[in-house]
Amino acid sequence: MAPHGFSRTDEELSAAQSETLRGAAVGAAKFGIATAFLGLCATLYSPVYRSLTIQFKVYLQVSGMTLGGWIEADKRFRAWENMRVREKRRLNALERDEGVWREWEKMVEKEVVGKGHGDEKKAGVK
Repeated sequence: MAPHGFSRTDEELSAAQSETLRGAAVGAAKFGIATAFLGLCATLYSPVYRSLTIQFKVYLQVSGMTLGGWIEADKRFRAWENMRVREKRRLNALERDEGVWREWEKMVEKEVVGKGHGDEKKAGVK
């Protein structure tokens, strides 16, 4: 059973996956640009950074991109999930309102039909 009683269809899972992947790509790009800029600044101004091996500099770059991808993917997934929860609540409220409306229509029909038959009997119409 899915958490919170929500069942996920294949379409929902696919939509969540694609939104999460888009978020990961955007986050990795954002943080990749930021870490590249920081690496350039560090190369220009820091003798310690210049003395690091190329492997460690690549590790720092990839770490920043991974962190950005993870943060943005999580943010996008939570936003998508909140949107789905709001949508389901709205649909449930609409169904509930439709049920109330149908009950009210039935009640009005019964009153109109009941009054209509009563008037016919009083007027002597068969």
